[in-house]
Amino acid sequence: MSFTDVLAITGGFTVVFHLLKLAWRCWCGFRQFVLSELWQVDIRAYGKWAVVTGATSGIGRAYATELARRGLDVVLVSRSDVKLQMVAKEIEDQYGRQTRTIQVDFTEGHSIYPTVAKELQGLEIGVLVNNVGMTCSDNFAYFLEIPDAEQKITQIVNCNMLSVPQMTRLVLPGMVERGTGLIINISSEVGIRPQPLLSLYSATKIFVIYFSKCLHAEYKSKGIIVQCVTPFLVSTNMTKNITVNCFVKSASGFAREALNTVGHSSYTSGCLSHALQSMALTILLPDWLRTSSVLIRKLQSRAQVSRACREKEKLSEKEE
Repeated sequence: MSFTDVLAITGGFTVVFHLLKLAWRCWCGFRQFVLSELWQVDIRAYGKWAVVTGATSGIGRAYATELARRGLDVVLVSRSDVKLQMVAKEIEDQYGRQTRTIQVDFTEGHSIYPTVAKELQGLEIGVLVNNVGMTCSDNFAYFLEIPDAEQKITQIVNCNMLSVPQMTRLVLPGMVERGTGLIINISSEVGIRPQPLLSLYSATKIFVIYFSKCLHAEYKSKGIIVQCVTPFLVSTNMTKNITVNCFVKSASGFAREALNTVGHSSYTSGCLSHALQSMALTILLPDWLRTSSVLIRKLQSRAQVSRACREKEKLSEKEE
């Protein structure tokens, strides 16, 4: 066999390997985002109650509402009692499900979890949605430009990271005992790859990804599903209620599609639009470009323009 023949055979195997890999990814995507519309897991099979953190707005509120629509009673956990009561009443009136509320501030750290544990005692918790999260600032910013950095760093770590394993610790034993359960951890697209000028937020979100993947591997044999969701842009208060379009999902639309993927994938972008955008970014914006000084300067420049526009708007409102 000549050297040319060896190269041809090697090239052929390489092409076949990549075609099979592409075909598998396409099938997984088709199953997650197309078949899942017709073939949905009955969420009620996991247990009677769902617990949702950060449940008074955005993705958390949308998950709580969608879980209630699908037949679960819901425990709403957030820091504003007024908003908790409002969302609870909305769910009870619209879907006739039971609700409970727990008022805690996740930025306060480990001191809140005895209170949460006491409130959850005795409930058959089938679903936990670890959604609560916060950003460092309203715009892209260098690490040292974070407002009130000393306090904000601790708050973000407590809220975005500590809340995930601590809430999991509280509900997982009951799930293991029953041999079934679903834990959904909300991460972010900026947790998949490093994002300068969002350094702390990006780092907390990759923690959620790794924790979810490891926990799923540990407990899937015990009947527990740990799903990590990495959304792109969703119209919420955190994203300044950006206009919904083919790239940006509404919170309710995203929660509905993301819940459809349960049982089809333990790691998902949540919806087809975000999955396609993530694939495109991997090709068009590799890490070396994402972390380049040129792109960082452009992001910072845009952030400064946006900040200046908001300040002008505030001044105009005061003058009026």
